Amino acid sequence: MSRLPEIAHPHRKPYPSDLSDAEWEVLRPLLPASKGFGHPVTVDFREILNAIFYVQRSGCQWEMLPHDLPHPSTVYRYFSRWQRRGLWQQMHDQVRGQLRQRSGRAIEPTAAIADSQSVKTTEKRGRCTASMVASRLKGVVGTSS
Repeated sequence: MSRLPEIAHPHRKPYPSDLSDAEWEVLRPLLPASKGFGHPVTVDFREILNAIFYVQRSGCQWEMLPHDLPHPSTVYRYFSRWQRRGLWQQMHDQVRGQLRQRSGRAIEPTAAIADSQSVKTTEKRGRCTASMVASRLKGVVGTSS
């Protein structure tokens, strides 16, 4: 069964991909603030994030968003704008840092792990394939003369 988020006063039936109140409190300060000029922001950023997470979790197309979420073109416009500005990476880095700090670790990791197995496999496969192709070419050349 899917978990439904804990939302104090939902205005619609929640989806399993929706942000809980606790998750929203973590992400809200990381979203861009209004500039104070121009056209005022009239969309609910929580609902925009809920719609983006719905697409990400369900794998549906933008146009197939449920009707009780914001319009697909609005959701996609915010998603792509935030992607271009690097907001998703900033949010990820800040939340990761907060979680690491809460668990008593350094904000930035001090070690990295590299998987060299895939490189070794690729090298073996490359040599094996090259020798198989060469032996087949020898056989073709030897029979045609």
